[in-house]
Amino acid sequence: MTESKNVETSALYMNPNRSVAVLNYSNKYISDIFTLMNSPELREVVRLFLAERGHEANGNSFEDTNAETYLETIKSVLLDRGDAYEHFTREEMLQSIEDLYSFYRSYLRIAVLNMHRSDVMANNFMEIDNQFNDLVIRLYRTVEEKLQGFSNKTYRQVSAGSSACILTQSQDWPMPKGYEALKPIRFIDTLMLRPPMMMTTPSNKREGTFSAVPDNPIAKFHGDRDEWYCFPAKIGESLAYIYFHRDYFVSGISLANLFEVASAKDVAGHKPDEILLFGLAETEGDVSHYYHDEENDIWVGEVPYNDKTTYFGYMKKMCLTLHNLHMIYENRLPIHGSMVRIKFSNGKKKNVVFFGDSGAGKSESLEALQEIADDKIISLETIFDDMGSFTFDNQGNMYAQGTEIGAFVRLDDLSSAVAFNNMDRGVYLNPDRKNARVIIPADSYSRVVKHHKVDMWVYANNYDKEIGIHRFDNKEAAKETFITGKRFALGTTDEVGMSTTFFANPFGPVQEEAKTRPIIDKAFDYFFDNDIYVGEIYTHLGTDKSSESLNESARELLEVLMNS
Repeated sequence: MTESKNVETSALYMNPNRSVAVLNYSNKYISDIFTLMNSPELREVVRLFLAERGHEANGNSFEDTNAETYLETIKSVLLDRGDAYEHFTREEMLQSIEDLYSFYRSYLRIAVLNMHRSDVMANNFMEIDNQFNDLVIRLYRTVEEKLQGFSNKTYRQVSAGSSACILTQSQDWPMPKGYEALKPIRFIDTLMLRPPMMMTTPSNKREGTFSAVPDNPIAKFHGDRDEWYCFPAKIGESLAYIYFHRDYFVSGISLANLFEVASAKDVAGHKPDEILLFGLAETEGDVSHYYHDEENDIWVGEVPYNDKTTYFGYMKKMCLTLHNLHMIYENRLPIHGSMVRIKFSNGKKKNVVFFGDSGAGKSESLEALQEIADDKIISLETIFDDMGSFTFDNQGNMYAQGTEIGAFVRLDDLSSAVAFNNMDRGVYLNPDRKNARVIIPADSYSRVVKHHKVDMWVYANNYDKEIGIHRFDNKEAAKETFITGKRFALGTTDEVGMSTTFFANPFGPVQEEAKTRPIIDKAFDYFFDNDIYVGEIYTHLGTDKSSESLNESARELLEVLMNS
């Protein structure tokens, strides 16, 4: 999985193919400029930088040297030695230092501190990481100002050393026979992100669906403790252990904005409902699969190591597929959609579920509703953004629950107000490309998993030319629309044009249609027996790129909600 040009020391790993770096503070923590300048880690960073710069005809002789000469020259600048500028000019050295600094900062840099080895340090891990960031930026500024001959007048406090810092620890959980290979892998306990985080991946689109395999993928796992990490996640009321290879840290760290991190108390002594192995060297047919370990009641997912699966959608959707399959086997109905609680100026409160596959217009309908509401809406709280479930209690009442504490949305779908209000908390993925995404926190875990009654359930129809909303007065007609799952695909996946997906949800219901249908019947019986609004909103995303038609549909929706 690694190539010879990677950096690999006890304290630093860098993979230029993935633009990922891992700094191991437990193995080595550098606290002063002298140690940093003489460290093999900095020498390896410079070596990698010079190797990449060697492919460019930039005419800078300072970059035609080797790492040792490069660093010795910088040391002479720091020490104000007379021979500092014998071989290279200030200008070419300054330009190269600027480029080296940018090169290092272009990586996603994850600092790791293991709690069991460093219990005292773990209590102050953010301060420890801040000190390292200050050290890197101080070294850069000292060299820069000596080379340019004057002090800066403007300073920018960027994340110079690391992009994020995580605490890890080993955990004991009741591991079934056959799962022993997972035992050495440490769990992420606490994370500190430095948003806004801008990250890039080779892939920017998800393809296909996930299918079952007859054999447990756990047999293929042979991961090394230094190369793999586990993100323990609370997905709805499921407990998921998400194991990922370090080259997938872009996705692994992004999970923190999407799912609640399970605490040590949640993990210790608890078997998970789902296990995901993300970045296996071999899988069936080199695509993503899942397996139901019925004996131990664990859903196990496998995702192969390749460039395609670097897109965060693979990690998110495989997690949700495993969760949804678990929900179906618990007789709960997975819902592909979003749910919001709206408080109106006339005192009414409504819980609305928007339903539909990717690109149908769920998020856009909410944006339009907010845009045209003026002062008629006091607040709009997101309960879930992409996936939830309908569940029946012991009294036969139905309620909804969410799965995620965050939202994974296209930048183009966000209004400028929402985008700017969340900019300082967001994790941005490929912001310069088509289908650019951002992951932003949306709600607390306690509110997401609370039992929420549903006042309205609407299908996001992006293909018909009608305007407004339509309430179904016939249960069978409503059921047919929701089950058929028709939409005009907008290119957020590999689908293009008109398509249909069973119950608009390729993440669980498609795989277990026979088990899902009776739960669908039960849900529609409940809605129509209790006279709860079931309808569709015409979003026009597949036929009309302007916002006028959608805004008109949102006005009709607002009118119904406020007066019903």
